[in-house]
Amino acid sequence: MPLDRRTFLGTSAATGVALAAGASAQAAAAEPAAAGAAGKGRAKRYSFTVMGTTDLHGNVFNWDYFTDKEFDDKAHNDVGLAKISTLVNQVRKEKGRRNTLLIDAGDTIQGTQLSYYYAKVDPITAARGPVHPMAQAMNRIGYDAAALGNHEFNYGIGVLRKFEEQCDFPLLGANALDAKTQRPAFAPYSMHRLRTPCARDVKVAVLGLTNPGIAIWDKANVQGKMTFPGLEEQAAKWVPKLRSMGADVVIVSAHSGSSGTSSYGDQLPYIENAAGLVAEQVPGIDAILVGHAHTEIPEYFVTNKETGEQVVLSEPLKWGQRLTLFDFDLVWSKGRWTVEKVAAQVLNSNAVEEDPAITGLLGDEHEKVVAYVNQVIGTSLAAMSTAEGPYKDVPIIDLISHVQAETVKAALAGGSYAALPVISQASCFSRTAAIPAGEVTIRDAAGLYPFENTLEARLITGAQLKEYLEYSARYYVQTPAGAAVDPAKLTNAENIPDYNYDAVYGVTYEIDIAKPAGSRIVNLRFEGKALDPAAEFVLAVNNYRASGGGNFPHVPGAKQVWSNSEEIRNTIIQWVTAKGTVDPAAFASVDWKLTRDGVPVF
Repeated sequence: MPLDRRTFLGTSAATGVALAAGASAQAAAAEPAAAGAAGKGRAKRYSFTVMGTTDLHGNVFNWDYFTDKEFDDKAHNDVGLAKISTLVNQVRKEKGRRNTLLIDAGDTIQGTQLSYYYAKVDPITAARGPVHPMAQAMNRIGYDAAALGNHEFNYGIGVLRKFEEQCDFPLLGANALDAKTQRPAFAPYSMHRLRTPCARDVKVAVLGLTNPGIAIWDKANVQGKMTFPGLEEQAAKWVPKLRSMGADVVIVSAHSGSSGTSSYGDQLPYIENAAGLVAEQVPGIDAILVGHAHTEIPEYFVTNKETGEQVVLSEPLKWGQRLTLFDFDLVWSKGRWTVEKVAAQVLNSNAVEEDPAITGLLGDEHEKVVAYVNQVIGTSLAAMSTAEGPYKDVPIIDLISHVQAETVKAALAGGSYAALPVISQASCFSRTAAIPAGEVTIRDAAGLYPFENTLEARLITGAQLKEYLEYSARYYVQTPAGAAVDPAKLTNAENIPDYNYDAVYGVTYEIDIAKPAGSRIVNLRFEGKALDPAAEFVLAVNNYRASGGGNFPHVPGAKQVWSNSEEIRNTIIQWVTAKGTVDPAAFASVDWKLTRDGVPVF
């Protein structure tokens, strides 16, 4: 339902008062560490801190459900809200509870098997269903507001609305509009009062902005229901309103990176990573909590073109690995509070232990999910790994494509497209996914596909496939014949992520990395013969790619001949369960390889 503005404003004001009163009661016994009353003849000052997280992606525990052990990476980062809770408690103790706010920049309810379990296996939308673990944890920690991320829409609007209902804080999305009324479908902002020991309360407005790419990436869930205009446009609309309502400080929580680029090219008239543009173009913003890009930006200043004022941006690393702190210094002058200085930094969650209040709260949910992912569903005759998947055709990626191709062939059997050959695309989503020799569990199979993508079938020609593969091959760093090849430096050219490199199963080809991007695909063949540019194929493709994710050519505009709503991850799990035995000899083949002047690189 579209939001009624009168109801929203009344609720927002009440929330702000309740927040201030609650914070005041908790902190009444201690002098606020960050507040300073003025002496005679001295300016009245007040300081407070806004803490921020983003891209939590369903991480509560410092646990990897795909490996069934404590999370770890090369940098020894830790993850999860239990760690964040400890950091938050430390900051609140230092600053004084009444002098802090805690916000998030989106992508909360998708990403781990914990979040998947409570969306699909034991769904929060069921009658008398459970409360989502992310809602439980964030409520206990005491979040004040959270922006919507694009992955909030992966499970459909029904799941998102239920999650919203379970949260004790507002989910914000000023540019998430009802398709019919073009009014905000979620609260655009929240207003918070911080009580000072001098002068009047400080009013802090948090404006939430989400990603326009939702219209592409989750088209099936939002088309005809919601629209997502640009961040700059909506910030320019709302920031003056917030100032006119008496906001002394305006903070934007934006699920949008700061690079000014879009992965979907010109398919939308709105920028995907627009946080820096918002700071540059919209006057009246003091700070922006950045999300979506999964990068770490401790502190970054952008000059507003109109005012010349500096706007501070900060993006904490994903999954609860970092906590951003915005430290505000205000001065009372001419009957109002003015921001004198803002600084930002990030705290590393690997420096603290998990908060037992959070791990204890959700221990049962965690154990349920661990038991679920460790169910044995089959047996593999050989060990398979994605470790070399970004630069070699490995059996475990072939498994994804084989399952997709079989699924599409079965769906098209007996129809008008049954005679067309089916080919399949797949990416190396994780370089650490593996299937062991012997027992295969749900977590082994699910680890191949950490995203909630679904499967489609699109018609393409041989000529279009060639251009598609050329686009994909930009992923490799151009390396002259005879030069040394370091696999660690060979991939991710132009900062292309692994998930935007596609290998295609069902044709054979070489990628000549000595050649410039755009002319690398050689010896492209189908059934041993040179590929006919006019030949038609059915491409088994995930909905992210089919809807324009990655800005690959041709496929978004290609005729759709089939689709379903089952996650590819579940399709793989069901395939392994039905087969019982996973035999790489039945599906693995070297369809592509890297070469230089016809000589294989590996």
